[in-house]
Amino acid sequence: MASEEYTGIQKAAILLIALGPEKSANIFKHLKEDEIEELTLEIANTRSVSPQTKEDVLEEFYQVCLAQQYIAEGGIGYAKELLDKALGEDKAQEVISKLTASLQVRPFEFVRKTDPSQILNFIQDEHPQTIAMILSYLSAAQASMILGALSPEKQADVAKRIAMMDRTSPDVIKEVESVLERKLASLANQDYTIVGGVDAIVNILNTVDRGTEKHIMESLEIEEPELADEIRKKMFVFEDILLLDDRAIQRVLRDVDNNDLEIALKGSNDEVKNVVLKNLSKRLASMIEEDIEFMGPVRMKDVEEAQQKIVAIIRKLEDNAEIVISRGGGDEIIV
Repeated sequence: MASEEYTGIQKAAILLIALGPEKSANIFKHLKEDEIEELTLEIANTRSVSPQTKEDVLEEFYQVCLAQQYIAEGGIGYAKELLDKALGEDKAQEVISKLTASLQVRPFEFVRKTDPSQILNFIQDEHPQTIAMILSYLSAAQASMILGALSPEKQADVAKRIAMMDRTSPDVIKEVESVLERKLASLANQDYTIVGGVDAIVNILNTVDRGTEKHIMESLEIEEPELADEIRKKMFVFEDILLLDDRAIQRVLRDVDNNDLEIALKGSNDEVKNVVLKNLSKRLASMIEEDIEFMGPVRMKDVEEAQQKIVAIIRKLEDNAEIVISRGGGDEIIV
């Protein structure tokens, strides 16, 4: 059977068999549980593969990897140009099509490789909805720089539109891409789909400077209080206590009820638990560990409520400048 007649999962199984157990095990580390289960089952059901099929699958994998590398370096246009020379026009188009179909290459990939200040020059006078759509496709670092440079009244509007964005028509995306392509003299050829949402704006707000964040949140609290509350809850989760230094954690724990702390830690991972306990006195830490150990089953709802109470204390102390949270890129500290 020719390699073209195999499904994607069958080809992946053949590839892993060809690479051997050591390399395959390293690949498995980067896959989701359901993907590992599916591949394991397929490998188990793969009895024999001809040398020619194995060679064809390895060659296809190499070509797709090459195309992906070229796209990362200079976009789809650059990749196609190089692949045309290496494989011929028809084969190059086939490889590019496979890659874009399987990896769902994001729209505005060419913009993601552009300096944020340059992007800002092109989009700052656009409609807030257009700006929101473009920022949704950029990295959090790029989007935060652009959002921070917009006028204060436009910042909150754009942030709200990103948070409330659901699906964007491929035709609209293509039209906006086309305009930016002409302005930036770049090339792209993709079309997809679901962007934005609360998580997108949380990522951006976690990266912008504290002043911009406060202005946007204050504006949203007036215009969209429920949305602002949802965003605020996601901006600092209980596990982010790892972002605090020991002194800040000790300050937080002074205001936390021990019962809330025990329930919150009951549902947390060992890393968070250890960091919190080491910032308590030995006697209190030992008592809380013992209480947690003998505590019966706790509803997840109760755990989340207890953790949210502690998060509220952290946010209040941060707003009062009693603690600092390290966030964003590099060593930036937001007071």
